[in-house]
Amino acid sequence: MTWINEQLSQLAEGMGISTRFINWKDEPQEVPYESVIAILASMGIDASDDEKVQVALENQQNSAWTALIAPVVVVEQGQARRVYLHLPNDDEVKLTCETEEGAIWELPQVYHEAQPRLINQQLIKEVVFELPADLPLGYHRLVAATAADQQEALCICSPHFLGFPEQLGTQQVWGYAAQLYSTRSRYSWELGDLMDMADIATWSGKEQGADFLLVNPLHACQVVLPLEASPYLPASRRFINPIYIRPEAIDEYSELSDEQRRSVFVNKQHLATVIPDQKLLFRDEVWTAKMAALKIIYAHGLRPARKLALDAFIEREGNALKQFATWCVLSEIHGTDWRLWPGDLVDPVSGDVSAFAAEHSDQVMFYIWLQWIADLQLLNAQSSARDAGMRLGVINDLAVGVGEASAEAWTYGELFAKGVTVGAPPDALNQVGQNWSQLPWRPDQLEKLRYEPLRTLVAGLLRNSGGIRIDHVMGLFRLWWIPAGMPVAQGAYVRYNHEAAIGILTLEAYRAQALIVGEDLGVVEPWVREYLRDRGILGTSVLWFEHDEEGNPLPPQRWREYCLASVTTHDLPPTTGFLSFDHLHLQNNLGLLPEPAEEVFAGAKREQQGFLDAFRSRGFLQESAPSTEEIVLAAHRYLLATSSRIVCATLTDAVGDRLTQNQPGTYLEYPNWRIPLSGPDGNPIYLEEVFTNERVKRLAKVMNQE
Repeated sequence: MTWINEQLSQLAEGMGISTRFINWKDEPQEVPYESVIAILASMGIDASDDEKVQVALENQQNSAWTALIAPVVVVEQGQARRVYLHLPNDDEVKLTCETEEGAIWELPQVYHEAQPRLINQQLIKEVVFELPADLPLGYHRLVAATAADQQEALCICSPHFLGFPEQLGTQQVWGYAAQLYSTRSRYSWELGDLMDMADIATWSGKEQGADFLLVNPLHACQVVLPLEASPYLPASRRFINPIYIRPEAIDEYSELSDEQRRSVFVNKQHLATVIPDQKLLFRDEVWTAKMAALKIIYAHGLRPARKLALDAFIEREGNALKQFATWCVLSEIHGTDWRLWPGDLVDPVSGDVSAFAAEHSDQVMFYIWLQWIADLQLLNAQSSARDAGMRLGVINDLAVGVGEASAEAWTYGELFAKGVTVGAPPDALNQVGQNWSQLPWRPDQLEKLRYEPLRTLVAGLLRNSGGIRIDHVMGLFRLWWIPAGMPVAQGAYVRYNHEAAIGILTLEAYRAQALIVGEDLGVVEPWVREYLRDRGILGTSVLWFEHDEEGNPLPPQRWREYCLASVTTHDLPPTTGFLSFDHLHLQNNLGLLPEPAEEVFAGAKREQQGFLDAFRSRGFLQESAPSTEEIVLAAHRYLLATSSRIVCATLTDAVGDRLTQNQPGTYLEYPNWRIPLSGPDGNPIYLEEVFTNERVKRLAKVMNQE
């Protein structure tokens, strides 16, 4: 017998909150009563007693009938779709669709039998119109008009199937994955940057035959030290982290005086004296030196044509760019947590914020200029990739969300739920679950905003890239919400309108002729993978996680065609380290192993032996006592034998790196996201050495099946 009364259960389900779910052991599990109440409160619904639950439920059930038309209607091209309207029983209504091209379609009303509903002592009827199957792709405007009222809705018409961009043809293609910040060159400022990315793309595309370069999220971080090291905990996912700018590559640098260029050079050289350990990355020091140099270049000003280009960028990005830049300056003056700012500065559209932006206009413009420069250098990287022969070029990574003190949380306000964070429930790899300290979007508010935050985010990421990898793509379907102060295990899944989210992704990617990859590792509802495949969105397969029903390595012919296949991922050590069980030694030292160390290591050795046997059985590994590099090459030959159309090798595997970038479940216990690209001996390696490395060349030959 369940603890939840029927009304509370209906209220929760109506808001997308699942009161029951299947856990990682395939067992049904109920969500605690207190969790449901807390999550409803985070959406602005008071369900603290039965009377309030009843009132909230009645409001919820009537909400669809009190609006003339819903804010968003989603349709797949080639399929007719019904649109439901609600209006006073004696009124008549007309529904038209204004397409992106400006054509006006008058939609036909179709027969629909539904009893009118009495709401606030007024009889409301439901009528139905039909969107035709031949509606063109795009974002269209639906206008519902009665004699007394007119309301609009967004119509998203997307392709049913995205699939592979035409330029990929029908053959298997491969590319590299790299953590950009870790891939330093002798020219970068002790941190990999966008010019390094362009060089990697040119080298790997021209000399090695790679067709894409997958990089970590390049999202903007906070601007006050200490900086967040994780690229998956950004301040804004729409804008770029200026730390990736190469100052000397800015056009105006060449116009500086000798003294000004010397000042830029001094800031760069100073890094060598303030960085305490060359075997780690130090973002704070790099940020300080680079910002000082960038301010020198900014102060030089722009020639007229460049000023026009900046103005065009500002016009394209709109008010969101100015708000983000204002947030940056406010953070410098009032601290990183906008919730603690004085007065009405907590409200981005307040008069106080407008007055502040006007008073600090030059500082605001500096941060706008930084975004323009970063955008230009990202465009250069993508152009370099395509010029080098890459069929896709750069693939951007999209983080799940942002933190409570982030620029996005300040800008969008009510879009984010209050008093909750997101993460993952307990599973086989982490039996206490994970809290990612990120805020979730409220499904109801996202609908009210007609998905504008998601539309601009996706369009922006695809503007200068050939694809997007979506971290934890299951978050477009449901997210694990964790009420503040409660254990992770006492969270609950909250569902989203996945048809709208996937519709936006497929539409934007189709227009950009780009690829969409969903990271679907971990606990995934089976129908989700089927739905993504049906819509032509790729999943993610990692060699060490792919097993058949008996626990043996999954045969190559059974791998998914529609997936990005790789040997490893950024949450595991590179293959050289994985084969030496470096991750298990680290977890054991940190007390993170879920079972006794002897059992974990014994199981890992048996599993690894199974893969070695699979490599040998297919002729990918010849030696009886192979070297680590030979096993790495055999693992990639195995990938290439699979049915997967997109195959990824990491730059760390190419050079024989064995150092883990990120150890899940740790914060300060391990230098996550601060490890430079290194050789097998653990010493940092620069791009100039990578480009001539014989080990790298051997892996490229395997990837090209030479």
